[in-house]
Amino acid sequence: MIRCVIVEDELKSREALKALIHRFCPEVMVCAEAGGVEAGRAVIEQHHPDVVFLDIEMPDGSGFRLLEKFDKIDFEVVFTTAYEQFAIKAIRYQALDYLLKPIVPQELMSAVEKVRLIKEKKSSMKNIESMLITYGSRPQEKRKINLATADKIHIVDVDTIVRCESDNYYTHFYLNNGQHLLISKTLKEIEGMLEEFEFIRPHKSHLVNVHFIQNFNRDEGGFITLTDGSKIPVSRRKKEKVLEMIHNI
Repeated sequence: MIRCVIVEDELKSREALKALIHRFCPEVMVCAEAGGVEAGRAVIEQHHPDVVFLDIEMPDGSGFRLLEKFDKIDFEVVFTTAYEQFAIKAIRYQALDYLLKPIVPQELMSAVEKVRLIKEKKSSMKNIESMLITYGSRPQEKRKINLATADKIHIVDVDTIVRCESDNYYTHFYLNNGQHLLISKTLKEIEGMLEEFEFIRPHKSHLVNVHFIQNFNRDEGGFITLTDGSKIPVSRRKKEKVLEMIHNI
């Protein structure tokens, strides 16, 4: 359903518009109506409509004045008036449509169709955004991991990890602030923890945050230089994968 609010000072005009909506636009639900600027603002804030049918001239001010009371307009606006002179000003407010009284059913239906298309587009965009959150990159606030050393549990922002280095059943973490942590997990376990983030394992003993790669040197079998000056060897079988990831940074 398309939720609408009617803001119109004349009762007869409100009733006429509601009758037209009921007869020609059954997909539209009239949530509320108001007879002026202040009352209109109140019902819009209460009902959060998809569209507001808004009269331009009212006793306590214009429809333009009502819109100026909102910091953010998250609804469509269809102006209604008996005077064509307001058309240009309505367009300047980027109204979805403009209906001249007496309202013609076909023009009303056309305006409602525009609202429907916009609502469908917004819904589609929300679905895409939801999909990206679910299957795409992790939200920023979750880019943290817990690392337990001998005496503390450290909550570490993944983006601060420069590299990890294997030491048998332990792993050394090197952070961009110079901090060094020794964790009692294998590098394979750490790789599993960081697989959703931008890390690459160029060598069996090393795991690297790709955002700290400074250059790739092809000499001496190949090695990566990181921004902290570390030089990380690249195994032959990982060379192509490293080059591919560097090109995609």
